Amino acid sequence: MASKKGKTRRRKKVKVAINGYGTIGKRVADAVNLQKDMSVVGVTKTKPDFEAKMAVKKGYKLYAAIEERAELFDKAGIKIEGTIDDLIEKADVVIDCSPSKVGAENKEKYVKAGVKAIFQGGEKESVAEVSFNALSCYDKAIGKDYVRVVSCNTTGLTRVLYLIKENFGIKKVRATMIRRVVDPKEDKKGLVNGIMPNPIALPSHHGPDVKTVLDVDITTVAFKVPTTLMHVHSINVVPEEVPSRDDVIEVLKSEPRILLLSEKDGFTSTAKIVEWAREVRMRYDLYENCVWEESISIVDGEIYLTQAIHQEAIVVPENVDAIRAMFELKSRDESMKITNESLGIGSL
Repeated sequence: MASKKGKTRRRKKVKVAINGYGTIGKRVADAVNLQKDMSVVGVTKTKPDFEAKMAVKKGYKLYAAIEERAELFDKAGIKIEGTIDDLIEKADVVIDCSPSKVGAENKEKYVKAGVKAIFQGGEKESVAEVSFNALSCYDKAIGKDYVRVVSCNTTGLTRVLYLIKENFGIKKVRATMIRRVVDPKEDKKGLVNGIMPNPIALPSHHGPDVKTVLDVDITTVAFKVPTTLMHVHSINVVPEEVPSRDDVIEVLKSEPRILLLSEKDGFTSTAKIVEWAREVRMRYDLYENCVWEESISIVDGEIYLTQAIHQEAIVVPENVDAIRAMFELKSRDESMKITNESLGIGSL
């Protein structure tokens, strides 16, 4: 399907709608607003809560995500510009940040309007023409109408594995994900005093998801634990060419979206990483993989490392880069450089 917005790349700015101004949506909106070649034309909320009020306070035009709920905003004294259908008409691309599975339901609206759309990793691969990670498969998204940015865990795995594969080759990957159970604000959900295999049978969905953006033999297992701060990955790679530990460190240090942290600086847990991030970033957003340098090891010819992933922020730069790919605005390296500079990636 050819989008009626296909020539938008010739305009000065891509008009971006954010459908779902929540955990991811508000971060993506702020990131898009920092770019010179795109702008936010509006955001949606399903209810008139504190995030809706914050969107208006920040100057974003607010729309009701569900038409039938528009009157709730009026009753709450929150001005809206219309509904999601009105917003779509003003946009060149919609970044759908709805809860899992809702994005797929919204796709019909985007197809009908002839507008491009970006979905998040909670949706199935089939929702889009391609799955996306800026490092590993930027070019596959060039000119596409529907793109799915893979999940936070998949993004974190793919960045590291892409660098290892490009430099040393990969025979096999085994990875264990220790997952935060919910995002900090999700007080209606949670896991108390327990650890949950998720799923119990191998593999977890992360391995197959990595394969949508990177050709690699990978098996994953995941566990949910009662924390809201970050995910932790324990990764084991069997390389084709055995590198030295220093070789691996050098490769990871060369990529701005990988951040090496050290125990000697006090980074002994995800809690310490978040405490530091609160001092250096708005909302303590860490767009980078946080790899413990001491964890990088070569044992019997295999690479081991441990990393922490901030689930609320890591996919934000990927959404920005996906827009540039879809509208053929920049090459991979050019886009990532612009995005990195605007978000302060590589400056910590």
